[in-house]
Amino acid sequence: MVGGLLWLLARVGLVVIAAIVALILAAAVHPLVDWLVRRRWSPLLATIAAFLGTLIVLGGAVTGIVFAVRGDWDELSRSAVEGWEELQRVLRTSPVPVDTASIDATLQKAVAFVTSGTFLGGALSGLGAATGFVTGTVLMIVVLFFFLKDGPMLWSFTLRWFRAGTRAKLAESGDRTVQALGGYVRGTAAIAAIDALFIGVPLAILGVPLAVPLAVIVFVGAFVPIVGATVAGAIAALVALVTSGPVIALVVIAIVVLVNQLEGNLLQPIVMGRALSLHSLVVLLALAVGTIVGGFFGAVLAVPLTAVAWSVIQIWTDTYQVGDDPVLGKDPLSAKNRTAAKATIGERWKYQRMRHGAAPTARTPPVDTADARRTSPSNDPADRTSDPIGEARAGATVARSAPAVAEGDPPTKESPCPAPSSAPPRPPGTAT
Repeated sequence: MVGGLLWLLARVGLVVIAAIVALILAAAVHPLVDWLVRRRWSPLLATIAAFLGTLIVLGGAVTGIVFAVRGDWDELSRSAVEGWEELQRVLRTSPVPVDTASIDATLQKAVAFVTSGTFLGGALSGLGAATGFVTGTVLMIVVLFFFLKDGPMLWSFTLRWFRAGTRAKLAESGDRTVQALGGYVRGTAAIAAIDALFIGVPLAILGVPLAVPLAVIVFVGAFVPIVGATVAGAIAALVALVTSGPVIALVVIAIVVLVNQLEGNLLQPIVMGRALSLHSLVVLLALAVGTIVGGFFGAVLAVPLTAVAWSVIQIWTDTYQVGDDPVLGKDPLSAKNRTAAKATIGERWKYQRMRHGAAPTARTPPVDTADARRTSPSNDPADRTSDPIGEARAGATVARSAPAVAEGDPPTKESPCPAPSSAPPRPPGTAT
């Protein structure tokens, strides 16, 4: 079963990747659609505005990155290699000798791999060649539009196939997925822009050449947690070393370390919030697996998908012991990082209603209310039509069926009350 599913996913990898990217972007942009609808925009107009805005931002970012790096890529890679060679020379002549032969061989292979474009080509090989990439991009755009327009309706349709506890868990899984993906994308984009600004501007002030391409590399590298920022900072330091000397290179290293500390201790807790509650070791392992499986794009998608998987695991399993243990000690998972703590009050009430709500018992097709009103009798006097002939006939039938009661006879079961007499009543004491 699992093998067949994996084989099917491998065969339709183009569709899977396009759907995942569209889902991530829709999770990040859908709050904008909700905000526009609350401002009395029509749902269709709000969807179109958010969709076009997303395409403009993505297109502008990709175009800016390409134009910023394309003309200076050869010089940038050459400066980085020369900077590494200069660092090797300094290490060899230092008081503590360092054998850099193996490091140099590994770095040369890595530089050749990245600068030759094989890394990017390998990441795109799963999508096919250029035609497959264009097809995947178009498919992603179309799926993104329908996710923004009909996403809640499609999810409601899916949930209606399940009942009670299963429906509640699926609903919570969907909410946490959208929360994790949207929060990760929005937070990472904001942090990447801040990192690029705080590193690019000092590089330009220090007079380091290629400050703009280096800032672009910092921005792109920020989408790969931990590793991306480290690699981007190392490249900036190597370029500064070969072009501006060791003093400027040390200043650049200090700036990069300061920005990384600012990001890890201040920006991520504030901007990212609780969207990414993963240990650093888990992040590194996810990056390694994602890079091996999907190259650059695998490294970018690995962390948010891992965060989603961890949230779903917490929802569908209840074997984890919450709280401190007298033997094991303190709970390593803090209360604020648990998936249950990320739901709002309204969402918790919704899940509770799903768990305890009664499932519909009738399986008959729905009845048209207009037809029901036409075929069922009405109790409203205003809806009754006057029929004098019918009412007279009914009265005559009742009169014929009633038994005659003589004057003065005692009432019987058939005649519970005496018939009215036309004779005047006698006064008391009068003889009959």
